[in-house]
This record gives sequence, structure tokens and C-alpha cells, in this order.
Amino acid sequence: MKKLILASNSLTRKRLLTDAGLVFEIDPSNYEEDMTLPMPPKELVAHLSRGKAKDVAQRHKKAIVLGADTIIVYKDKILGKPHTPEKAKEMLKMLSGKQHSAITGFTIIDTENNKTISKAIETKVFFRDLTDKEIDGYIATGEPLNKAGSYAILENGSKLIDKIEGSKTNVSGLPMEEVMETLKKLPDYANVEELRKKKAEERGAFDQGIIIKGEK
Repeated sequence: MKKLILASNSLTRKRLLTDAGLVFEIDPSNYEEDMTLPMPPKELVAHLSRGKAKDVAQRHKKAIVLGADTIIVYKDKILGKPHTPEKAKEMLKMLSGKQHSAITGFTIIDTENNKTISKAIETKVFFRDLTDKEIDGYIATGEPLNKAGSYAILENGSKLIDKIEGSKTNVSGLPMEEVMETLKKLPDYANVEELRKKKAEERGAFDQGIIIKGEK
């Protein structure tokens, strides 16, 4: 069976794959993202995920490589990571009480035959009306500073959300239902559900299946 390689150093993506019971290695991509490319959001994230996956695929002759890229879009504007409390507050006030989209593009490459599958999944996210006190309190945790759109849905950021339409894990960086369905289309992972359950039983815990390369 070909090894699965995550072309990302994202802690959240590691967690999502681990929670799904998959055994994988991590080999972060060195692909340089260009968020200014003149493409519609879905095309952009699919393109960026493909670039990340291809960069890692060239280092592995017989493997399945998974690359991904997630963006937050509000009124056709892409919201990146705020990095500063001031920028985070600006973003959160803008999103307060409104709907925006979280779009993740992911690419899976079978490096043995160069079969490449790219998809882009959109989730609609609806924020509650947030008070300045709530926003300041959330920013004080430090959590939003390195998150696209200034929030983390699987962490304290979940408290800011009224509802979502679509995949919750997609907002975090990987639409796991779609990823699993795509893996099943590859011969080595056609029985991925049975394989992951077997590995889980062998190890007793999913997180023991992670091998990290190039941590940085």
C-alpha cells in the first residue's frame, strides 16, 4: 500500500487526518503561494493546492500526496491571517452578524502514475452579532492572529458562529468527507475505511500513526 503524505505543516490538518484514523507522513511543501492571481476563489485554492502537492510529489516516487489551501472570502474579498490584534479586530467586526465563505481546495496525487485529482469545497459561515467585549476577549487569547479570517472554528472561534451550511472541517482546512471519498477512488485506498480501522486497532491510538518530516 502506498504511503499517504500530507504536504502541509498545519496542526489542524494533522489533527483532522489523525481523527479520521489515517496513517500518514508529513512533508511540508515549499511552494510559494501567490494570493494575487486573477482567478475566482475556487479556482485559486484548487490551483494553490495543486502547486503544494506537486512540489512534494516530486520527492516521492510511489506515494499518495495530499495538498490543501484554505481561504476566507467576504464580499469577493479574500481575508488572510491578521497577524496583529488591530487587524484581527477589523476583520471580526467586519464579519460580525454577516455571512462569509470558507473555501478549501485540495489536491491528491498518485505519484506512481501522476494521477491528479483537485477539488474546491465551499462552506457558508454565519457569525453572530458580536460585541466589542467578545471580540477583544477572543483576540486576547491570541488564537485569531494566525488564522485566516481571524478565527478557528474547531477551537474558541466556534463561539462566534451562529450556524454553518456545509462541511465544518472544511472551514478548518480539509473537507474530510470529500477527502475520504476521493481517496476511495484510488486503488490503494479503495478500502480506506477498513484499512484505517485495522490500523487503529493495531496501534490503539490514531496519533501514533503520524510520522513528521521537515517540521518547521
